[in-house]
Amino acid sequence: MNDRGSMGRTARLVADEAGLAEAATILQRGGLVAFPTETVYGLGADATNAEAVAGIYAAKERPSFNPLISHLESFEAAKVQGIFDETAQKLAETFWPGPLTLVVPVAPTCTISDLARAGLDSVGLRVPAHPLAHALLKATGRPVAAPSANRSGRVSPTDADHVLGDLDGRIDAVVDGGASDVGVESTIVACLGGTPRLLRPGGVPREAIEALIGQKLESGSEGGEKSPLAPGMLASHYAPRAQVRLNAADIMPGEAAMLFGPKMLPGSEQAKAQLNLSKNGDLKEAAAHLFSYLRQLDASGAHTIAVAPIPEMGLGEAINDRLRRAAAER
Repeated sequence: MNDRGSMGRTARLVADEAGLAEAATILQRGGLVAFPTETVYGLGADATNAEAVAGIYAAKERPSFNPLISHLESFEAAKVQGIFDETAQKLAETFWPGPLTLVVPVAPTCTISDLARAGLDSVGLRVPAHPLAHALLKATGRPVAAPSANRSGRVSPTDADHVLGDLDGRIDAVVDGGASDVGVESTIVACLGGTPRLLRPGGVPREAIEALIGQKLESGSEGGEKSPLAPGMLASHYAPRAQVRLNAADIMPGEAAMLFGPKMLPGSEQAKAQLNLSKNGDLKEAAAHLFSYLRQLDASGAHTIAVAPIPEMGLGEAINDRLRRAAAER
């Protein structure tokens, strides 16, 4: 049964054994449940059920050609769905559970629906580290497709209130597990033969992956803008209502300010609102605050969010990737 739309408000489930059991039951019957991972909150549906997956696209108003990541409880479960070459296996064994998604060829035993894969002969898989996500996946007993739990192109959610702000009444439930730790989505690496390709920077830095595999990653999608191999690759994505001005050297009157590091930008005193991603210049702290602060600054009503420069290193690469997408023309 799927009573979304007629049920009114979305249920907020307590993150205990009973709440997780209820969430698993909803997923098994084809419903939609948002739940915490160590990156952001995901909007989950049974990845083997095309109708349930269609519910994700409908709730998010997401482009249907953008494939979804399927989450699994273990590497063993992932090997049923995808074919792992030596490099993919090394990455999985090192970084799973964790904020890394691997795009690999579909296995003959794959049960993930074609809709979740956007018709591709590859599949994006991740084993999350968050204990609540792991418990929910184990209780559900099947792959769970779970893009970020927000409307498509909007700012990704890092707590249950963010989810309800975008999707209340459009999904069945959200498991309230508090704030996410990493704050940006998983790194996506394609292992489809030849040199592994970084499709999206994220919670596992490029440098750590390259050090493990002993070679440089290629960059970008072979599929291009119109047919991306992985989520999060549309040019205009993670977009607040306000315009976003990157690498700001000062703050203009009426702008909202997103700062980074100990220095104030000239004109900050006349900002409509201002938040500092990390006064100490800590990129991990900045990543954890990014989406929440974008939402808060957007809510100020400012016409523009001016963003201070952020180093293009480690998690800074993922942060700048999100900000460039937020600033893209739309």
